[in-house]
Amino acid sequence: MPTVKPVATLRRRRLGGHLRDLRNQSGYTLEAAAALVGWDATKLSRIENAKAHIKPNEVAPLVSAYGVEDQQVIGALEGLAKDAGKRGWWQTYGSVVAHGYRDYIAQEEDAESTHIYSPNLVPGLLQTGAYAREAIAATAITRTPEEVHALAEVRKTRQAVLTRPQRSLTLWAVIHEAALYHRSASHPSMMREQLRHLLDMTEVPSITIQVMPLSATAHPGMMGLFEVVRFPQPWPTVAFLENLRGGQFVEADDDVKVFEMAFERVVAAALPVDDSREKIRKIMEGSML
Repeated sequence: MPTVKPVATLRRRRLGGHLRDLRNQSGYTLEAAAALVGWDATKLSRIENAKAHIKPNEVAPLVSAYGVEDQQVIGALEGLAKDAGKRGWWQTYGSVVAHGYRDYIAQEEDAESTHIYSPNLVPGLLQTGAYAREAIAATAITRTPEEVHALAEVRKTRQAVLTRPQRSLTLWAVIHEAALYHRSASHPSMMREQLRHLLDMTEVPSITIQVMPLSATAHPGMMGLFEVVRFPQPWPTVAFLENLRGGQFVEADDDVKVFEMAFERVVAAALPVDDSREKIRKIMEGSML
């Protein structure tokens, strides 16, 4: 049988990069580290560069050789090694889900919390099906109607992370008030349904929704949409910036810290949670007139 080339999934890249960082921190060269566990240096190099798979039972001997004794860290690395090659549910949609979007969904699946500032749209995790289809049709300008429908299905399926039985994703979303006044000419009741859904989501304990009022003081969110995604230890926090071509991850610690500070200031400028709920309710009632 032909050899199947390992896919450099986001999880495999994250694992390889972390193993490389641990080796560098220990002061071992690639050759010296490989010799400690009886490997060829090529094997370790391929693992660190996400071109080869490391078995879960190979993780502990390797990182122990680097002086890592924290069982939480070792367990997290073993878990990632176990899941690194798994195909995500989004793979069933084939090429409709671009590689960058696959990485985004994988990050979302693994995260413990996400903090989003959205100035123009309701965040994807909080969208109704009708709203998602209209938003995708308007922004995914090179997509066919069939692809728009498939991407709307993907967006709705993503929302399962908010209510999964174990380790549901904690979401904190700040949405600009202007985004809540959108009206659809083709689907007049769409925004009323979307606002009702937002109110329903405020009842979920792991979800916090704030509204950035039209009268808000100046804040960092005026630069546009951004997201801060946090993971269980030892994985570092990342930020995400979205645009018409998909988006990009920000991973450098100093840069991520800027976005964390920015979100704190966005939260301070937004309406409190109870006032935000009342604002959504009033806008929804106004849309019924």
